[in-house]
Amino acid sequence: MRKLLLLLALCVAAAASLAAAAADAEPRYTVVKIDLRKERLELFLRDDAGVEFKRFDRLEAWLAGRNRQLVFAMNAGMYHADFSPVGLLVQDGREVSPLNLSTDAGNFFLKPNGVFLVSRAGRPRVVESSEYPALSKGVRLATQSGPLLLRRGRVHPAFIPDSDSRKIRNGVGVSGHTAIFVISEQPVNFYEFALYFRDVLHCRDALYLDGTVSALHSLALRRSDFVRELGPILGVVVP
Repeated sequence: MRKLLLLLALCVAAAASLAAAAADAEPRYTVVKIDLRKERLELFLRDDAGVEFKRFDRLEAWLAGRNRQLVFAMNAGMYHADFSPVGLLVQDGREVSPLNLSTDAGNFFLKPNGVFLVSRAGRPRVVESSEYPALSKGVRLATQSGPLLLRRGRVHPAFIPDSDSRKIRNGVGVSGHTAIFVISEQPVNFYEFALYFRDVLHCRDALYLDGTVSALHSLALRRSDFVRELGPILGVVVP
């Protein structure tokens, strides 16, 4: 099996970068960086029979039956009770679920929300949702979620630095050809999470994927989380 070219790091945020962090413990994060010039991201939701995977181990077993191995995976955005995506989902250039620009309650609808996409040329981007239609023809993979953590280097205006709404959270940022996936190892608020992407990882654009249900599968880290059943899943598979 060829070596997976993922840059993996367990990162501890500096107190100066996260001024709102709890005084007795700095939030910690696990970071997986995927260079899309070398690795291929895929989106998974259902098997050939139309049954949702819901768990990393089920996806792993399905892939193993095709002589493929799941080396990285993360929950890919918010979903309804039937596990269908709340917003846009594009797999291999095919739109499975449409863009959702409606207004409603909940984190997904906290505008601006956004789309993580990978172009057919292999370039990752995080864009505001209303910007997506102009880019859609060149997209291979896309998932919509919300809120945006960062947009052009600016933290979402609704985030409160000293908010006591703390959860295990996960998200994705971009830097050049690299998609940067992050999951917190301690409960953090939105503001702290956004600052980590901006001040430590130096991302200008980043998207929140979810909280509470956040989960990571990493062969290199010998880790495969199960918190609860999932909707869409982002993954890297070999060969």
